[in-house]
Amino acid sequence: MLERLKARALAWWLGLREERGATAVEYALMVALIAAVIIIAVSLLGQNASQVFSSVAQTIGSS
Repeated sequence: MLERLKARALAWWLGLREERGATAVEYALMVALIAAVIIIAVSLLGQNASQVFSSVAQTIGSS
């Protein structure tokens, strides 16, 4: 009886550890995706901001 309980506890523990590993991988993938989106957004917004500042500078310079 005690051996069956040990076996179940061990099986539960091993299953829990595998799930934790999968969860860590899922979180890492989500972080990578979010980082990629942020990098793309910043690069696009940076280009637009640069164009706006250049336009403003030209307008001020020509005045």
